[in-house]
Amino acid sequence: MAKPNPLQEQLLKAGLTKKSKVAEIAREQNKARHAKGPSAPGEIQLEVERARAEKAERDRALAAERKAQAHLTELRAQARQIIQDRKVPRTGESEYRFTVDGAIRTVLIDADLRRKLSTGALVIARLDERFELLPRVAADKVRERVPAMIVLDHGQGAAATAEATTSEDDAYYAQFKVPDDLVW
Repeated sequence: MAKPNPLQEQLLKAGLTKKSKVAEIAREQNKARHAKGPSAPGEIQLEVERARAEKAERDRALAAERKAQAHLTELRAQARQIIQDRKVPRTGESEYRFTVDGAIRTVLIDADLRRKLSTGALVIARLDERFELLPRVAADKVRERVPAMIVLDHGQGAAATAEATTSEDDAYYAQFKVPDDLVW
C-alpha cells in the first residue's frame, strides 16, 4: 500500500477517517491514474481503419499482379530455353518463305527440312528476331508455355483447314494443276 498523503495523515490523526477508507480512496485514485478504459471509436479512428484496409487490399492486388507477371516471365524464359536447346540446325540454299505479322520472312533450308516442314514434323518458332526450326515435341512444349512464339505449324493447321474447305471448293480447284517443283 502506498503511503498516505499529508492531508490523509492529518485526517487519520484527528480520527475523522478510518485507515480502510484511506486505502480504498488510494486504490481508486491509482486505478483512475493508470486506467486505460475502452474509448468509443471516433470518426478519425474509423477513417484510419478504412484507409488501412484499402491499402492492404491494394497491396494484395499489386502482389498478385507482380506474381502473375513473374510467372509469365518465367514461362517465356522456359520457352526460350527449349527453343535454344532443341533447335534443328538449318542447312541448304533453298529459300522457304512464310508470313509473320503481315510480313514475308525467309529461312534457308534443304529439301529434307522442307519436306519435314510441310508434313508438320518440324515447326518454325520465333526467338527474338530470329526464326528457328523445332521438332514437333519441342514445339508442343513451347506452345504450352507461350503460344505466340510458334510462328508456323503445318501439322496443327491441317486439321483446321480441312474442316474449313468444302467439297465444292475442292472440285473447282481440281481443274488447276500445281507443279510439283513449285517454290513459293
